[in-house]
Amino acid sequence: MPTTPFRKIELGEIAESHHPVLVLVRHGQSQWNKENRFTGWIDVDLSEKGVDECTNAAEKLADISFQVGYTSKLLRAARSLELITGRIGIIPVVKSEALNERHYGDLQGMNKDEARERFGAEQIHRWRRGFADRPPNGESLEDTCMRTIPFFESEIVRDIELGRNVLVVAHGNSLRAIVMHLEGLSRESIIQVEIPTAAPICYTVK
Repeated sequence: MPTTPFRKIELGEIAESHHPVLVLVRHGQSQWNKENRFTGWIDVDLSEKGVDECTNAAEKLADISFQVGYTSKLLRAARSLELITGRIGIIPVVKSEALNERHYGDLQGMNKDEARERFGAEQIHRWRRGFADRPPNGESLEDTCMRTIPFFESEIVRDIELGRNVLVVAHGNSLRAIVMHLEGLSRESIIQVEIPTAAPICYTVK
């Protein structure tokens, strides 16, 4: 559990909150999301749909005054944050590999359907959704948690404790790690959690 307790809220509740808010956003659809490829740390750009998704996310967040933004070192997340803040207001940005997507190792660049044919659907499902299962030369979700959560606690929580509204634009698995931490989810529960592209998830301090 986080050192500072959080509770999940709806976007519409933020205006009534008297506490700092944390908003998590997965990047917009990438070109390889569109092509159904394992992306991981490969640096691909957003698709046209992804750009539109970020524009829509910015409209939803337009009434929130953020003081700082966090993102990964990967283009699709950094550009998503840039597109959002370009519409709602430029803010200081911190980029860190700690927020990078889970590294998919030998699966990176491979079409997911082709991977199922090669390795079997059950094995691909375990690699994608199992907590401790690693694809060859890649990371598990557990590995991702081990680099993401310490950064979240030392950097992002510090800003929130200073009274700042924080926007984090990152990736499906680095955000799953944060959600698991914030909500105290079990290993079994987090397997069921999906983070949609460019859909804000909001928390405030309890």
